[in-house]
Amino acid sequence: MAIRKGPESGRLQIAQITPTAAIPGGEFQIRGKGLSLSDRPRVTIGDVAAQVIIGSDSFVIVRVPEGVSAGELVLANGLEASPAWSCDIGVQIADSLHPVANPAVDSYGNIYATFSGSRGQKTPVSVYKIDLNYNVKPFISDIMNATALAFDRDGLLYVSSRFDGIVYQVTPSGSISVFVEGMGIATGLAFDKAGDLYVGDRSGTIFKISQSRQIYVFTTLEPSIAAYHLCFGPDGYLYVTGPTTSSFDVVNRVSPAGEVEVFYRGLGRPQGLAFDEEGRLYVAGSLGGRKGIIRINQNREAELFVSGPNIVGLAFTPSRSMIVATSNALYRVDVGIKGYSAL
Repeated sequence: MAIRKGPESGRLQIAQITPTAAIPGGEFQIRGKGLSLSDRPRVTIGDVAAQVIIGSDSFVIVRVPEGVSAGELVLANGLEASPAWSCDIGVQIADSLHPVANPAVDSYGNIYATFSGSRGQKTPVSVYKIDLNYNVKPFISDIMNATALAFDRDGLLYVSSRFDGIVYQVTPSGSISVFVEGMGIATGLAFDKAGDLYVGDRSGTIFKISQSRQIYVFTTLEPSIAAYHLCFGPDGYLYVTGPTTSSFDVVNRVSPAGEVEVFYRGLGRPQGLAFDEEGRLYVAGSLGGRKGIIRINQNREAELFVSGPNIVGLAFTPSRSMIVATSNALYRVDVGIKGYSAL
């Protein structure tokens, strides 16, 4: 999806800028004519100079600099400057974290993210809570390698531990109890419409946990070198990513009966995923070497939606923003899209 087009100016004409949004470190691709003369073009985003990676007469790649939270992109070729193009730039709302999957958002809009740590590492805080004013506070401790997060319909938070194979249940006040154990290398979590919980054991199993805590093997998949990430779509199917040794990984789609099919093939290291209310799927990964969040429509056509490095997951808020999680920070991108929840 292209950024909104501005008016043309003289010989310098910008025809398209993609993708629609980025976080610092991400890249915009600019297409047009007259973009560069004898020297590389100069690009500013919100009055901050941006690094030009590739500069030619018809094609420019520019990296979003740190310190830019919002603003407009202007390209100058030495003789003239383009009109400003409106850019959607992610605003950092938290840092010094260690998410390894999607953040979670409660019904009020509070955001939860992990400090997961390396395997076997005991961290002082397991999960942080970011309130509506973006104050970051410790929420729970004493969970080793907190991995995936998910809320049930009653507002209880569930946290998987890839260290001990336990899924923990956490009250809004932060009281922790064991919900289920013996989940192998427990990673992804997702609830279906009935309120049953699905847990991804990255060694090759998706478990289904009923509300009475009965455990079933729902389906089996190829093991992942990192984690399984789970979400339910509006069609009632479970969607699963799990990076393998392939550079051409898939998003799997699992029927309510546990039958597995490939929904989309061709992503690099796909991780956290979520749907919007229109049935479009968003996946953290790379497409054609471009890193960020990939959007896949119902016709299974993919495009880069948000550009950025080290993205591991995403979540939608009640205010129609997208929360983007990198390996050490959270960003808010005001995309104006309502997310889908199975519950």
